[in-house]
Amino acid sequence: MSTKASAAPRAVKPPLGRRIRRDFRKNWKLYLLFVPILVYFIIFKYAPMFGLSISFLDYRPARGIAGSRFVGLQHFRSFFSDPYFFRLLRNTITISLCTLIFSFPSAILLAIMINELQSRRLSRTVQTISYIPHFISTVVICGIIRQLVGRTGGITMLLSTLFGMEPTNMLLEPGYFIPIYIGTDIWQSIGWNSIVYLSALTSIDQELYEAARVDGANKWNQLVHVTIPCLVPTIIIMFILKVGKMFDVGYEKIMLLYNPLTYETADVINTYVYRRGMEQQQWSYSTAVGLFNSVVCFSLVFFTNYITRRANGNSLW
Repeated sequence: MSTKASAAPRAVKPPLGRRIRRDFRKNWKLYLLFVPILVYFIIFKYAPMFGLSISFLDYRPARGIAGSRFVGLQHFRSFFSDPYFFRLLRNTITISLCTLIFSFPSAILLAIMINELQSRRLSRTVQTISYIPHFISTVVICGIIRQLVGRTGGITMLLSTLFGMEPTNMLLEPGYFIPIYIGTDIWQSIGWNSIVYLSALTSIDQELYEAARVDGANKWNQLVHVTIPCLVPTIIIMFILKVGKMFDVGYEKIMLLYNPLTYETADVINTYVYRRGMEQQQWSYSTAVGLFNSVVCFSLVFFTNYITRRANGNSLW
């Protein structure tokens, strides 16, 4: 006679509140370390979101938010019909795409080259030299750039000698602004951005390289079939984050380098927001433009994350 084995009783999970209290008692020191971060985000990230409401108001500081007149989407319509809208959009996308195409891969290449160096001392020296520009103030960086690309600057005179270019202040020429911005951005950020990829490279299992060498793979084959595939998850995560900042171009550096003569290629959405908000005191209009910028950035992150998750399974969420 056959008998059925009785099913083992399922473990009943304790209530959520009890689990939270138990975890807090066990890891209260970690929660304590998290408190300053939580306070920072509440004060500087979430609390200011209340101010986004002025993008739908005719805001006047004397009246306050509660006393300002509601105007709905008026400021958004004004921005979309602004004669500078397409120029701002074009410049923002152009600078962001150029940064993504040239600056983003450069950090990956630098990390791979540093990882391949046999000399540990040389590797540390290269890392230190490439990190230094990141710690220099943006104001100082822009001052150096102005000196180098001025009429008698080092870069200007070098280009004049090599290519016969007429010496001129390159920051007064709209056509030179984007190459100057991208080139100096690579110089300033390549070392710091390579840290993430260097960390990912050091975590690769060395047995993979040994197996590749046993199969007769040379350095190039190891790079193509071991190093890069192991870097792909990190590259995708960093790419998603980079795409999310496409419309958030580093306006501090642009503001310190551009001038009315280069607005045609240098003026972006963030610099326009600053001029309308801080210089012309159009608070509601500039907030509406900033809100539009933030929504586009979030949409780009969401869309890129969806594409990468469907393509290869790597994503932020």
